Amino acid sequence: MFAIVDIKGKQYKVSENDRVFINRIKDDVGAKVSFGDVLMFSKDDKSFQVGAPKLSMNVEATVLGHVKDDKVIVFKKKRRKGYKRTKGHRQQYTEIQINTIK
Repeated sequence: MFAIVDIKGKQYKVSENDRVFINRIKDDVGAKVSFGDVLMFSKDDKSFQVGAPKLSMNVEATVLGHVKDDKVIVFKKKRRKGYKRTKGHRQQYTEIQINTIK
């Protein structure tokens, strides 16, 4: 059993007891969250329910923690001008565990 869910503009294929990293949400660790944008659902790999555009289902999950991704270095340079800039970015993610799909 799996579902395709739209969470904050990105689509994730989830099934029960999966751990998924999504873009950061403001909920606290241990909080229960529910996502209602279920685009597709399948009980087995032979039959599918496809929404137009969404199904009337919910995916319930628990927030496990907030983490940061590896640092991405952005380096700019113009030759012979003495111009150099170095910046870094670490994307923030929230780890969730899928409890139920109903």
